Amino acid sequence: MFLSGLLYSGYIAVFIVPSTWSLYLTSVLIGMGAALLWTAQGHFLVDNSDASTINRNTGVFWALLQCSMIFGNLYVYLDWRGKDEITEENRRIMFISLLVVSVVGTLCFLVLRSPHHSEEVMSEEESQSLLSKHVMYRQRANSAVKEAKTEFRKILALLGSRTILLLSCCMAYSGLELSFYSGVYGTCIGATTHFDNQAKGLIGLSGIVVGIGEIVGGGLFGLVCKNNRFRRTSVVFLGMVVHFIAFYLIFLNIPDDAPVVFLTSTQHRPYLAPSVSIALLCSFLLGLGDSCFNTQLYSILGRVYAEQSAPAFAIFKFIQSIFAAIAFFYSGYLLLSWQLLVMVLLGFIGTLCFFLVERVQNTGDLQEY
Repeated sequence: MFLSGLLYSGYIAVFIVPSTWSLYLTSVLIGMGAALLWTAQGHFLVDNSDASTINRNTGVFWALLQCSMIFGNLYVYLDWRGKDEITEENRRIMFISLLVVSVVGTLCFLVLRSPHHSEEVMSEEESQSLLSKHVMYRQRANSAVKEAKTEFRKILALLGSRTILLLSCCMAYSGLELSFYSGVYGTCIGATTHFDNQAKGLIGLSGIVVGIGEIVGGGLFGLVCKNNRFRRTSVVFLGMVVHFIAFYLIFLNIPDDAPVVFLTSTQHRPYLAPSVSIALLCSFLLGLGDSCFNTQLYSILGRVYAEQSAPAFAIFKFIQSIFAAIAFFYSGYLLLSWQLLVMVLLGFIGTLCFFLVERVQNTGDLQEY
């Protein structure tokens, strides 16, 4: 996690004095860092939880994570509001502030506890007096290589398991809707002609409201709901319903050509006169529904794969990232109605698959190995 945090900090630092080659290089590095960070965080979360606390811990984790959407977007909304041009000084101040926060957060990883490795650490400290540094480093390197090979085999084995195959539909949906609320929907609001001069400012405000929805969902479903089959499936079903309501309102409120407009404003007329209040309500519903799916995916993976949490979360982020990238690719070419239809279909299938996994898991018929 510390190494991943350094990669994130490096990516932010590049924007202080940007250049083409450094942006491409750090973009690749942050992709690697994100894979490491999310897998390590998931493993750490499971490592410090049990069946009775995993739902609470994932809820708290998700709520704290999404606070960044409020503070970051609020800063942009207040500092950049009414500006026609973002100066170099504005950009530097923002990214220097983000870099300081990132470095402080990265250093916090060093003080996190690791309860299950205390004996291993003690044995290494005792062995230092018996082994030379050269031999000790060789043993550590060989051990790391063997461990990496073992984890890779576990990932391949889990990819073929019935549980992962079923949950992959829900994971894929989380990737599509991640791209939609984080990139596509804000672009659609900014391109809507009916919002006039306030359209650009609404992008930051929409991000704030999405963050509020994420925090409300993470706190509510993580702290209030207990970890059992009824609660978990109910939260996922609620997430599906909330998202479908948001998609329907977006379909009515936002012009159909909003995602594919780049240099001009929207030309199509929506079914309703575009409303700022409806647009922000949809932002809240998108955040709330996203928290429903993600907290429960973390919860079920942490419970089913308590002993194999690292490979399980690596698969989760792999599938989610693949479909997020696919969604970003087609978002500039498909009309809004088609993008919403794709998410509705995959969201419905993913919810059914999640229900099936929960049912089989709780009847004890699931065979993982």
